[in-house]
Amino acid sequence: MKSTVVYDYQTFLDQEYGGISRYFYELATRITKTDDFSAKILAPAYINQYLRNVEPDLLIGMPVPPIYRTVRLRTAINREISKLILNRLCPDLVHETYYSSERLAPKRSKILVTVHDMIHEKFSNSFLPNDPTSRLKAKAVARADCIICVSENTRRDLLEQFDIDHHKVFVTHLGCSLKPDLKKLSKSEKLIRPYILYIGHRSLYKNFSGLLKAYALSKNLRRDFDLVCFGGFPFSKSELKQLAVYQMTPNQVRRISGDDKVLCSLYANATAFVYPSLYEGFGIPPLEAMSFNCPIVCSDRSSIPEIVGNAAEFFDPYEPESIANALEEVVYSLGKAQTLSQIGAERVKQFTWEKCVEETRSIYALLS
Repeated sequence: MKSTVVYDYQTFLDQEYGGISRYFYELATRITKTDDFSAKILAPAYINQYLRNVEPDLLIGMPVPPIYRTVRLRTAINREISKLILNRLCPDLVHETYYSSERLAPKRSKILVTVHDMIHEKFSNSFLPNDPTSRLKAKAVARADCIICVSENTRRDLLEQFDIDHHKVFVTHLGCSLKPDLKKLSKSEKLIRPYILYIGHRSLYKNFSGLLKAYALSKNLRRDFDLVCFGGFPFSKSELKQLAVYQMTPNQVRRISGDDKVLCSLYANATAFVYPSLYEGFGIPPLEAMSFNCPIVCSDRSSIPEIVGNAAEFFDPYEPESIANALEEVVYSLGKAQTLSQIGAERVKQFTWEKCVEETRSIYALLS
């Protein structure tokens, strides 16, 4: 008889798209196909787009519009309905999809939680003073019977920050979901000059300002390459001011938004992908870059070396000169770039959702 595992509503209520909801979508859809587990996603009222693709018997819930100022109401509805359904289902395992203040699972159910990073604890200045994430995380890991971390680095940081029995903390690396799609950019998005690619939001620990300074320091890079940023919010006033100070134009450092097809094209056509973060719990973009044979130039901190191995040119993210030198080392050496691409194409094969699911299934088996 199969053991039952339920994934709660939290991330599917908060994210239309995103890394955490993608992780649980991949887990749930694959775990339920194994011989020893059946899965349910319990998301009574969700906004997540991935859930629109799941089989009906995997999901308990319905989509709702992400209307502004209804988050508290939607959370309360999900919480109360989930309590009733969980008490009726009485699953063997409940895998909480984020950090909540209270236990929803029945007493007989074992609880798991996944910790994706310790950014709120190590870079608290990147968040609002009243951000509750760290406090809720502490409660979630304290009540969990088992904790999964997405990297060895995150596990070390978790054990350093919180008083937790290390025997109940495990590591499963993530997979890569973006599939190669080499469709061309539209005319409005067409890039004339060679470019260096940056992906994601640009908050403090992401070190985008350090990257800009490094780019500004190199006359060669500024002359021969644009800096293209995909995703995140439009440039802030402080970022625009920094661009003006460095005398860089919006055409030289540009932000592009779009869907996965645009992102795929950007990876496929970039001269290099740069990842200047001061901290990452895991880091999906380097895996995506590797899958598109895009050479990686990246920070040597936190989990990043653990993920990329020797498939990257590393730099000290606190030293703009180091960033600039590493970029120049790759973009001006076709041999170096090709070598990194070849190593990356092999490295990325180690990070699959199938492997993640198998390792997670083994952890579930310890509790069921």
